Amino acid sequence: MSNSILSKKQMNEEDIKLNYITPALLNRGWKDKITMETAVKFTDGKVNIKGNLAVRESPKKADYVLYLCANHPIAIVEAKDNNRTVSFGLQQAMDYAVMLDLPFAYSSNGDGFREHDFITGQERNLGIDEFPTPDELIARYNAESNITPQQEQIRKQPYYSSQNTYPPRYYQRIAINRTVEAIANGQQRLLLVMATGTGKTYTAFQIVYRLLQSGMKQKILYLADRNILVDQSIMQDFAPLEKVIHKINVAKDDRTTITSHQVYFSLYQQLIGDDEQEHFSELFSPDFFDLIIVDECHRGSAKEDSRWRRILEYFASATQIGMTATPKETKYISNIYYFGEPIYMYSLKEGIDDGFLAPFRVINVQTSISDGWRPYKGQRDYYGNVIEDRIYNNFDYDTNIVIEDRIRQVASEITAYLKATDRMAKTIVFCATEEAALRMRDMLVSLNADMVKKNPDYVVRITGSDDVGKSKLKYFISVSKEGPVIATTSKLLSTGADCKMTKLIVLDEMIGSMTEFKQIIGRGTRLREKEGKMSFVVMDFRNVTRLFADPDWDGPIEIDEDFDPNHQPTPRPAGDPKDPPDGPRVVPFISSDDQQVYITHKMVSVYDANGKLLRQESIEDYTKSNILGKYTSLDGFIRQWSKEDKKAAIRDLLLEKGIDLEQMKRDHGMEDVDDYDFICHVAFDQKPLTRRERANNVKKRDFLSRYSGVARRVLEALLEKYQDKGVYEIESTEILKLDPFMKLGKPSKIASYFGGKEGYLKAVRELEALLYDEDIA
Repeated sequence: MSNSILSKKQMNEEDIKLNYITPALLNRGWKDKITMETAVKFTDGKVNIKGNLAVRESPKKADYVLYLCANHPIAIVEAKDNNRTVSFGLQQAMDYAVMLDLPFAYSSNGDGFREHDFITGQERNLGIDEFPTPDELIARYNAESNITPQQEQIRKQPYYSSQNTYPPRYYQRIAINRTVEAIANGQQRLLLVMATGTGKTYTAFQIVYRLLQSGMKQKILYLADRNILVDQSIMQDFAPLEKVIHKINVAKDDRTTITSHQVYFSLYQQLIGDDEQEHFSELFSPDFFDLIIVDECHRGSAKEDSRWRRILEYFASATQIGMTATPKETKYISNIYYFGEPIYMYSLKEGIDDGFLAPFRVINVQTSISDGWRPYKGQRDYYGNVIEDRIYNNFDYDTNIVIEDRIRQVASEITAYLKATDRMAKTIVFCATEEAALRMRDMLVSLNADMVKKNPDYVVRITGSDDVGKSKLKYFISVSKEGPVIATTSKLLSTGADCKMTKLIVLDEMIGSMTEFKQIIGRGTRLREKEGKMSFVVMDFRNVTRLFADPDWDGPIEIDEDFDPNHQPTPRPAGDPKDPPDGPRVVPFISSDDQQVYITHKMVSVYDANGKLLRQESIEDYTKSNILGKYTSLDGFIRQWSKEDKKAAIRDLLLEKGIDLEQMKRDHGMEDVDDYDFICHVAFDQKPLTRRERANNVKKRDFLSRYSGVARRVLEALLEKYQDKGVYEIESTEILKLDPFMKLGKPSKIASYFGGKEGYLKAVRELEALLYDEDIA
């Protein structure tokens, strides 16, 4: 039935849009200032992780978005079919409008429009031909918002665009527009809060570009505290401005020639040296810059007693923008005190919900000394020194005492996880000190010799004082380079380094502030869907994930009120701990011979979309609950196992729920048992048999005697394969292409000894049935 003979009530939503709403909007002059649903996907769709799978939800899409000019939307219109009232879709339109920072929201069922004005709070009904024209709506917006001529001027200034530049995401557009319009309105101190991985530098570039092009700002200083932050910004997001950019070098720059550029990048340390010399006053007059951007401003740049604060106060006449992932560090240190309340905030929670950031799960690992270790009376360390008699805990390990076997256990857990998942997954191990990072690097090298043989840089230490390690950083953060794969570090990689492919973050240091914790987590939040990175894992050896208890999950926070941000851990000796350096203090080193450490407990932490802890379960309980959720009884599980032609289907089902049976068997020292036995043991408290015992039970039966010659030799070889590797090895005919089967002929030839392929598969199924015969079990 064609639309022409459909009544209005018979039309679906798309018909209503095509025949009524779209013509109404176009007739009112919105032709060049409108985008429709296919082009108005404004989120990517949240990524949900279930075991090792990652699945996207549907993205949020608007039916119509109306623009006052490019990259500056003004209204949203939601459509419904004519069986709904005209205002039925208004709440959805309003929700989207709040999200997109729009002043007007509309709904329509084809009969007319319902309008909500966010500036005045008023609503009204409009006829289908009464929708405001672009000029009318823009005039209302300007009048109701008291838009100044300067704000109108900067609003019309386009964004930078090219084939190599992506258009801003909706939250970046809001941050850019709010910032440039606030500056146009005379605001001098601004704070932007955007979670790590959400594109703060790109946002800063578009702000700078629009202000420069409009002529509103001419001399801009971009401040950071690490070279990698400066270099990444210049080479990546700010590359279109390369002709007007200058990186300040105090040793080479001269006051008479440095003034010819427009955008200046500098380290704080360049402008104020370690000698406290104020180089900034030697190079620039106080009114030289009219805009200063302070990157990663959470690291103390606004503290009153900070050296960096002196830079900001010297250039007090300049507009200053602070950019950070967290506005407050502690109750006593807050960038809000200097920059004011954030002009815009986009949180980690929002980034994950929108599908722009990768979700994650946490594995909490406890060792036998997690709660404390105490030396026995008179115990001496490796150097022969008496160890102070007290209880050492997670705050002391690798700082006040080094226990070699603990390092081995942590490294073993990391290695086992990578072996069970992906040996090439980029991994950052955060250690207590630079020396601890070196010890961890050495231990990981010894446990991953097979990978180090292929690539000597498979494991590297990347720390502030290690120039060789730092030279590897660009390869570690590269998306295209395979190595280095594992980076051990202390603080260097906690911020700034754009580690897009990081899939595993290991916490083996104590973390004293929410800010640092979120920065570390931010190393894994980048999504790289095309490269296969959809989520990441946090492995916590010091129980620091308790810092997840953030009510707003990356909103304004006040935590760790007693934390002293100026506290520095006791210095560790440099070099091999077994070769103590000169000096008055040597940190005790306990060798593996004197103290063995083992894993006592692992927890899987599950969080909701708000970052609230839903539950914590031990790996065993997590496994048991998931198995019992699928198989409510032992008989039910046995029936399902027997029914499956491919036993690997059950293994893969559990893997989807995040249960790695191979890893768990290693943890329990049960590598020699079948997955069948391990599941029966964990979930149903059954005594397990080893694969060897099951294979020997089959050999005692008369099954093999029914075959002779090559056929019997094939079945005997299959039993040997099962005994060594497990049932999955014998399920596929691909095994016939391997030793010792290939010596017996091609797969087709081997099958002929059983009367053909079906005869061979029938014999394999009978062999499997005997392996799991209930009488044997």
